[in-house]
Amino acid sequence: MTTIAFCGAESLLTGFEITGHSGYAEAGADIVCASISSCAYMVANTVTEILHLPATAVADDGYLLLRLDPKDAVPAQAILQGFLLHAKELSAEYPAYILCKTDSIQ
Repeated sequence: MTTIAFCGAESLLTGFEITGHSGYAEAGADIVCASISSCAYMVANTVTEILHLPATAVADDGYLLLRLDPKDAVPAQAILQGFLLHAKELSAEYPAYILCKTDSIQ
């Protein structure tokens, strides 16, 4: 199962952490994993390379972390909110493969 944990502070989304593999299908044919990964990398790349916001970004096999300081998070709200909505929709469609957590949003 893939877990997508969103975090926030001061009423702002400040990032997310993705862990695990969905297990929906074999590597290379896993549409659930591909959907999550594609969107998450697009968000991370937009935040760091297009918006040029200072962020912590770490990627490894089955792991992706993006964190912004709350003072830098305002310009990234639309894309982070969009990813949160997308993750919730994917989690509702594939509940056995994706867990979307928002309990770290303050």
